[in-house]
Amino acid sequence: MTSTHRFGLRIYSCRIACLFWCWTPIAAYGAAEVDVVTKRPVIHGKQYAVSSMKPLASLVAERILHSGGNAFDAAVAGQAVLSLVDAGNNGIGSDAVLLVYDSRSRKVFSVNAEGTAPRLATIEWYQANQDGKLPNSEGLLSGTVPGVVDAWYILLDRWGKLSFGEVLAPAIGIAERGFPLGENLAKDISSSKKLRKYPSSAKVYFDQGDVKSGSIFKNPALAQTLRKLVDAESANANKGRHEALRAARDRFYKGDIAREMAQFSQENGGLFRYEDFAEYTAKVEMPVSINYRGYEVFKNPSATQGPTELFALNLLEGYDLRALGHNSAEFIHVCIEAVKLAFADREKYLGDMDFIKIPYEGLLSKDYARDRRKLIDPLKASLEFRPGTAEAYGSGGTSAPRKVDVNTTGNSDHEGDTSYIAVIDGDRNMISFTPSLHSGFGTGVVMGDLGFTLNCRGDYFSLKPAHANALVPGKRPRSTLQGTLVMKDKQPHMVLGSPGGDDQCLRTMQTFLNIVEFSMNVQQAIESPRWSTRSFPASQFPHTMYPGEISVEDRIPNSVQAALQKRKHKLKVVGGWSLGSNAAIVVDLKTGVLHAGADPRVEAYASAW
Repeated sequence: MTSTHRFGLRIYSCRIACLFWCWTPIAAYGAAEVDVVTKRPVIHGKQYAVSSMKPLASLVAERILHSGGNAFDAAVAGQAVLSLVDAGNNGIGSDAVLLVYDSRSRKVFSVNAEGTAPRLATIEWYQANQDGKLPNSEGLLSGTVPGVVDAWYILLDRWGKLSFGEVLAPAIGIAERGFPLGENLAKDISSSKKLRKYPSSAKVYFDQGDVKSGSIFKNPALAQTLRKLVDAESANANKGRHEALRAARDRFYKGDIAREMAQFSQENGGLFRYEDFAEYTAKVEMPVSINYRGYEVFKNPSATQGPTELFALNLLEGYDLRALGHNSAEFIHVCIEAVKLAFADREKYLGDMDFIKIPYEGLLSKDYARDRRKLIDPLKASLEFRPGTAEAYGSGGTSAPRKVDVNTTGNSDHEGDTSYIAVIDGDRNMISFTPSLHSGFGTGVVMGDLGFTLNCRGDYFSLKPAHANALVPGKRPRSTLQGTLVMKDKQPHMVLGSPGGDDQCLRTMQTFLNIVEFSMNVQQAIESPRWSTRSFPASQFPHTMYPGEISVEDRIPNSVQAALQKRKHKLKVVGGWSLGSNAAIVVDLKTGVLHAGADPRVEAYASAW
């Protein structure tokens, strides 16, 4: 049997397996053993595993692994395909955050591919030209420089094995030949007012006839853009792999692609100029982490909300969550109250570390968490916004006062449009990759004839100068993007992530706690009924906070809902499968077996071998 036939059988088996429900008993702490039915099985593998927001992206990443690539090659190939089949949520115009475990150095790294504001984007400009308001999720003025292509380059150059030509071949082929639209993407395209509004966008998305589920969609313009990267690589192959990869990257940021983006921006009222692209660089940084009951939990440190999950976990470590019971009123209450405190500190302290100092020594200290925990009333929901004084708990002492941007009026959306892919390979390299356009199709403006839109993350900035996330030219907005990487006993153990907006941290934290505190397998942890809250300032302008509001899926028992309302939570009950779009992979440290899970709430799928 050929390797191609073997590959086909593996995929067929995976797809068939996903049609069946499975059940696994969970020993609920303080309760009798119960049967928990999952819509999908855990996907097990010995060699490698992938989980992403779309089946085709997972299959392409798996194919790269099968052909000899590693986790980093597979992540690039998979995300390039996500740019097509999950085009409303991410693309090559995306920003991104990545967490990497490199098995050779046995170290965890953060890759910061958040976009930067144009040189011409200042608070003063928006006050003079936009009535002191940021555009909300549309138009070139809401964009930041895309970081995904530079993230591709970093992954391939520093940790990968394959070339741009090899990892981009599947995406180029799919863009040229087309693919059948899924129901969700077809709906997103056909209902998008943004895409119809701009001629360059309408040309890409509506000139092919009816947009409906099952119709073939092509993006030859994007295929041509990707081919330009491959052509630049090929033209410089004689200079060695590093220089060839660099040439591909530079064609996007310093070559004809950058010049076309800049010219299109200037001709269409945008603030981007050539220098904004030419001077951009994604960054490899050291992550921040805490130890939670023996698990080392890592997050990206800069221009992201990711560390907020660490703040909340530190607070929750002071409770016996197992004794409270999974998704009991007591459990959900303390989690929600911890999240409110953590997100208040997000608002006050987190931003781009190139422009501000973040007092992580205090924010991540157990002493700070102990004192903050005292603010949680076990019987009553807080309606207040209560940031702390973390700088007083570190060696740096006090710092300059920070302004906050809290608004209880307006209608800020706490949600967002993001994608995700996680990969672990045979050497146990791990990657968590969260790319995003922020809101459906980002700016909505296809850049000239290049076939892609930019992210619209610029509407996350604050226009208050002393705010941690204040708009400054060249600064990266504090985004909602985040993922989680977990080590246990110095061994690679988990990668987790979820699209969404401000609730991304809530989603990954619930998955993590379900595994660590309640002994769920990865699929049970993902599918478990969920809760959320908007009782903190939204990332998106005008940064609305909805004091006391929480949402629970209707699978949470009525008795729990009533007990939460008794604690004065402003309860909203939503559909039973509506609060999540999670993916995760767990390494069994005893057997080495990989366990991959994907969220049936969306079109996420896992594959393993």
